[in-house]
Amino acid sequence: MAAASKADTKAAVDAAAWMFNVVTSVGVIIVNKALMATYGFSFATTLTGLHFVATTLMTIVLRWLGFIQPSHLPLLELLKFVLFANFSIVGMNVSLMWNSVGFYQIAKLSMIPVLCFFEIVFDSMRYSRDTKLSIGLVLIGVGVCTVTDVSVNMKGFVAASIAVWSTALQQYYVHFLQKKYSLSSFNLLGHTAPAQAGTLLLLGPFLDYWLTDKRIDAFNYTTPSVVLIILSCIIAIGTNLSQFICIGRFTAVSFQVLGHMKTILVLILGFVFFGKEGLKLQVVVGMMIAVLGMIWYGNASSKPGGKERRSHTTPKQRHGQDSTDDEKV
Repeated sequence: MAAASKADTKAAVDAAAWMFNVVTSVGVIIVNKALMATYGFSFATTLTGLHFVATTLMTIVLRWLGFIQPSHLPLLELLKFVLFANFSIVGMNVSLMWNSVGFYQIAKLSMIPVLCFFEIVFDSMRYSRDTKLSIGLVLIGVGVCTVTDVSVNMKGFVAASIAVWSTALQQYYVHFLQKKYSLSSFNLLGHTAPAQAGTLLLLGPFLDYWLTDKRIDAFNYTTPSVVLIILSCIIAIGTNLSQFICIGRFTAVSFQVLGHMKTILVLILGFVFFGKEGLKLQVVVGMMIAVLGMIWYGNASSKPGGKERRSHTTPKQRHGQDSTDDEKV
C-alpha cells in the first residue's frame, strides 16, 4: 500500500511539473509573439539574456530565503553547459533566419533521435519496439502539423545541425549534471543562469543587429512594450525552472516527446489570438496523430522493458535478481 501511495505521489508530482512547463512555455511564446508582432521587438537573443537575468534574481532570492542550499559545480562543467546552451540559442535563431519554416521544424523534430542516440551511447539505454514506434508516430504527427514548404541550403543546414546537436547536448547535460553532482533544479539554475545571463547580454545585441539590421538601443520603448518584456521575463523564470525540473525527473527524450504538446497548444492558441483563417485539415490531422503518439509513448515507456538501462551483469549474476534492478526511466 505504501509503495502504491509513493508511486501515486510521484505520478502526481511528475504531471504537475510537466503541466507547469507546458503552461509557462506556451505562455512565454504567446507573449513573445505579441511583443514581436505588435511592437516589432525582434531582439530574440537579448530577450533570452533578460530571461536569465530574471531567473538569476529568482535564484538569489531563493538562496537568501534558504530554499537553495550551497552546492558545488566544477567550473569546467559549467563552461561546457553554457557553451552548449548558448550555441543552442544562437543556432536556433540563425537556423530560423537562414532556413524555411518547414526545414526549421524538421530540424527541431530531429532532436529526439539525437537525444535517443545520446542515451543509447552514454547511458546504455534500451528502448522497446513499441517505445520506438510511438516516438516515430509523435514525429510524424508534429511533422504533419508544422512542416509546409521545405527548402534548404548549405549554410542553413550547418546552422540547423549546430542548433540541433547543441540543444540536445544542453538538455542531456541538465539530466547528467543533476544526477552526477546531486544538484536540485534550483541549485543547477543558481550555477548556470548567471553565466548565461552575462554571456547572452554581451553577445545578444551584436547578434540581433546582425540578424535583423536593427539596434536594440534604437527601439521605441513604449509602456505596453516594456510591460510585455517584463511579463515575458517573469513567465520565463517558470519556463527555465520547469525545464530543469522535468528533465531531472524524466529524461531529455521524454521531455522532448511530451514537449511537443506545447507545439500543438501554440498552434491552437496562435489561431485563437492571431489567426484569421480556420485551422487547416492537415494541422488538425497532425495534432490527432501526435497526441495519439504521446499517449502511446507514455504507456509504452512506462511498461517493464519499455525504456531501461542495459544490465552489465553476466547471466549467472543476473539469475535470481529482481527485474527492478534495471533503472526504469
